[in-house]
Amino acid sequence: MKFGIIKERKNPPDRRVVFTPEELVRLQTEHPEAFIKVESSDIRVFTDDAYKKVGIEVADDISDCDVFFGVKEIPVDYLIPNKKYFFFSHTIKKQIHNRKLLQAILDKNIELYDHETIVDATNRRLIGFGRYAGIVGAYNGFRAFGIKYDLFNLPKAETLQTKEDLIARLKRQTLPNIKIVLTGHGKVGMGAKEILDGMKLKQVSPEDFLNKVYSQAVYTQIDVLDYNKRLDGKAPESNNDFYKNPQDYTSDFERFTKVADVFMAGHFHGNGSPDILTLEMLQAADCKIKVVADISCDVDGPISCTTRSSTIAEPFYGYLPIDNKEVPYTHPGSIMVMAVDNLPCELPKDASEGFGEMFMEHVIPAFFNNDKDGILARAKITENGKLTPRFAYLQDYVEGNGIHS
Repeated sequence: MKFGIIKERKNPPDRRVVFTPEELVRLQTEHPEAFIKVESSDIRVFTDDAYKKVGIEVADDISDCDVFFGVKEIPVDYLIPNKKYFFFSHTIKKQIHNRKLLQAILDKNIELYDHETIVDATNRRLIGFGRYAGIVGAYNGFRAFGIKYDLFNLPKAETLQTKEDLIARLKRQTLPNIKIVLTGHGKVGMGAKEILDGMKLKQVSPEDFLNKVYSQAVYTQIDVLDYNKRLDGKAPESNNDFYKNPQDYTSDFERFTKVADVFMAGHFHGNGSPDILTLEMLQAADCKIKVVADISCDVDGPISCTTRSSTIAEPFYGYLPIDNKEVPYTHPGSIMVMAVDNLPCELPKDASEGFGEMFMEHVIPAFFNNDKDGILARAKITENGKLTPRFAYLQDYVEGNGIHS
């Protein structure tokens, strides 16, 4: 089996990589029969020399490999026919801008495995950069707060090296007695929690958050039944009722908007789930939220003030609820929004190390144990120039129908 680590070619440049030099040494040690090649890159966070020093071959041409590992979408012209590819294709939700990419993959008889489709038997995602999105997103939320109220000016996360560097910078700042509400208990939400806990912020229960006054900055981390309620008023037995019947629920987040100063959105929002922070809530006279760090970043989705994604270069914009429009974030009546959709790119070294560890644990063994747990079978989107049965729902998208932005 010949594995190739490809150069990232999407713009803006992405410095992350699936495998660090150390993880490739581990792969080679655990599977001596594997052959590994790294495509030369001048932007990767780990230099060509870093791979060469540990004995990994680096070359301009790695087309003799069987399986290619990348992070972002690959330009169509660089796809090699009859190969296997792993990368974030951003096609499984029928994203219109990548339709030609999936068409080309089918035309070139490529087997596509999307990092998002690597799941266990219960459909739980096994790998991703979510934790690092949460870490950087929470940091950026505090950076936004400091700028908005002219309290402090934190450096961009991309100028720092590690999570510990971010926390060290945050701990130097003095926060007023603000209240921060964090949604989500998945990888994104728990990544954001690492920052809040690293700062030694006091965590309080949702009930205390809503009803008590504090002399220090505090946060609460809430789950789906804290910010949603059944339309019929009945008390659900568990979160599963919400997941199975999202249409029977409506948002109950307004009670948090009346007391929270900062909203960090780290939730997963499933199809059919009610919007969380609505325009009506934002326009209410008693809405207190002034900074929204939308780490999940679903544009025109459950957070009404997230009207577009922002960039690492320009991470913030203002949103004026009364006019339901974007304004400069310096506008005194605006909510400051952070909605960067590629947050892990700001911590490429940490993110790459964590991603490689997950990939080694959950994916690489499948190549050498005859895929006994079905990891590769479930993740495979295309085969023999056709969609696999699991992803047959993309056929209309491939043909130009049912496409989304």
